[in-house]
Amino acid sequence: MILILCMVGGLMLSCNSTKATRADKPVFTENDTVRIANNEAEFEIIIFDPAFNSWFNAHARPRSYYTQQYLETRNRTWVSEWNNRAAFPQRHGNIYDSPINYNPTVDYGFEVNYMLFNYLTYFQIKFDQRLGGFVPRV
Repeated sequence: MILILCMVGGLMLSCNSTKATRADKPVFTENDTVRIANNEAEFEIIIFDPAFNSWFNAHARPRSYYTQQYLETRNRTWVSEWNNRAAFPQRHGNIYDSPINYNPTVDYGFEVNYMLFNYLTYFQIKFDQRLGGFVPRV
């Protein structure tokens, strides 16, 4: 499954299986595209946003700050609200172009959850949005 979200930037989450393994560290490329994938490329996030790389380097808390359970809890809540808003663009505007294909019963691994959490935090701060449940903080 592939998902692309297009706003000022974008996010793509691709899932080919229901089992995740250890993910690689994010790879920042020349054009500020971030690619996160596990070794078997079962799950992948690609973020296209010219400002995310700078924001991530300046504001993201260290990986050791979070547990995977913490990240999954936030991601479930935020992705659910994101998808609700993506379903009604006439009500919420075009910043929620596509739903995020995030299944809460799938173990995406720490790195995928970490980067999704950071992107959703960045998105909420950048666009002054609240996806519910938890206030994004840096």
